[in-house]
Amino acid sequence: MALEAKHALVTGSSRGIGRGVALKLAERGVNVAIGYYQNQAAANDTLAQVRERGADGFVVQADVRRPEDIGRMFNRVQAEFGKLDIFVSNARGEVSTFYQPPMDITLDSWNNAFDSQARAFHLGIREAIHLMPDGGRIIAITYSPSARLGSWQPWIAMGSAKAALESLVRYLAVALAKRGITV
Repeated sequence: MALEAKHALVTGSSRGIGRGVALKLAERGVNVAIGYYQNQAAANDTLAQVRERGADGFVVQADVRRPEDIGRMFNRVQAEFGKLDIFVSNARGEVSTFYQPPMDITLDSWNNAFDSQARAFHLGIREAIHLMPDGGRIIAITYSPSARLGSWQPWIAMGSAKAALESLVRYLAVALAKRGITV
């Protein structure tokens, strides 16, 4: 896929890995919607850096744990870009919302992890595919080494949510293959 004149949405791109992905895409000529949760100043800084690289975009606030925010985010992408070629699901809830030992984890903490990962990714894809031409790209950012071994005990909710996310990627890759969309 040639990247010039393409359009991307990167959730959680006001800082960290998401910012790095957004800036790399901008270097390749991709216009980027900068998804953020709380830190608008950081999101605006990322957008400024996108523009310094010759691309354009906008910032959009959303809490990906909330289905209505996901819908609003994609509506904004449609209004601004008209289409979406690349969707990068990178957002993750704040550690304090899910970081608890296995025997102490609350249902709210468990749900916060799953809502920000597997559910947000599934809902995001359902919105993205209506804006995405055949041959689009969908990427889920994951990191869960302890999900394989269970060694990082307070990471139980996020490790489990990331494992579910990785499973979703496989199912959705098969489901969208007929459109040439890579997941």
